Amino acid sequence: MKTFRISLPSKGRLADEALNFLESCGLRVYKPNPRQYEAVLPDLPDLKVLFQRPGDIVASVADGSVDFGITGLDMVMEKSPDPTSILILHEALGFGGCTLSLAIPEGWEGIDTLEGLETYARQLERPLRVATKFSRLTGQFLSQHQIPYTLISAEGTLETAPAIGYADMISDLVASGQTLRDNRLKVVEGGQILSSQAALIANFCRLKGSQPAQALARNLLELIEAHLRGSTNYSVFANMRGPSAQAVAQRIFDHSTLHGLQGPTISPVFTPRGNGDWYAVHVVVEKHEIYRAVNELRAVGGSGVVVVPVTYIFDEEPPRCARMTQALQMDQPPVLTAVFGEMLGAKND
Repeated sequence: MKTFRISLPSKGRLADEALNFLESCGLRVYKPNPRQYEAVLPDLPDLKVLFQRPGDIVASVADGSVDFGITGLDMVMEKSPDPTSILILHEALGFGGCTLSLAIPEGWEGIDTLEGLETYARQLERPLRVATKFSRLTGQFLSQHQIPYTLISAEGTLETAPAIGYADMISDLVASGQTLRDNRLKVVEGGQILSSQAALIANFCRLKGSQPAQALARNLLELIEAHLRGSTNYSVFANMRGPSAQAVAQRIFDHSTLHGLQGPTISPVFTPRGNGDWYAVHVVVEKHEIYRAVNELRAVGGSGVVVVPVTYIFDEEPPRCARMTQALQMDQPPVLTAVFGEMLGAKND
């Protein structure tokens, strides 16, 4: 059996969140020695785990030395070669959330928007000096909005660049924004370049040329999609008396908006003395609908209501599995900016 490889972030918050996420999907990573840069997935023995820096994960998947990787979408969009050999299997794993944003000193009064930046640059009669680790994405964004700029590549702490004086402003990843505020910086209105979170990527050629690799990718996507869908849903159970299952169902249809995923599901409740005209009602609802679901079931005669979190919900064909199959029918992987172009330059809430 061929062994495939997946790279995970080696350190930091993204590394911890990636391990926790995989475990919640039923894929515990076993790493006997914390100093080693290799590990195994006991439930997927044909998939070996490596640990790399987020940017190196993109390079390794792109050149085919690693088959799969989990890293930030920001790194994928910034570091992927052009034309790309990377296929994004899942762009929204639900952790590592941040936004690549333009930030300027708080002291720039009256300069809060992209239009203000353009005007300020004209007044300076020189391009704005922008310190960033994301030269490609930042340059594309500033050019798109016709703001004169000079990029200053930096690998250390960016927030101090305007105070020190080697840059006018920065372009960096923002999560809570507290670090910016601590350094007296503010995000430019409309200056959100890319909304990012952790993504699952693969080498297009390896997938296209290997049925076992495609089967493994489908296995990963099935577990991930089932976990992500299940994590926002809850099972609600209630006992209800009625002459028949159909009558109980009709009562719910007549007086409630709860239909669940494909429900409600109704089954007889058996006691030592027989059924006694009692039925168990089961619906699956989103988390924000729990209280409404409980009240509606009680309003139509439900009792003993029990709410249980859902671990997995498996679809017949997860959308991203279908998208992968469609992409592999092409000779080249989809252009990243064409597939996810709406993320670039989008104004986020």
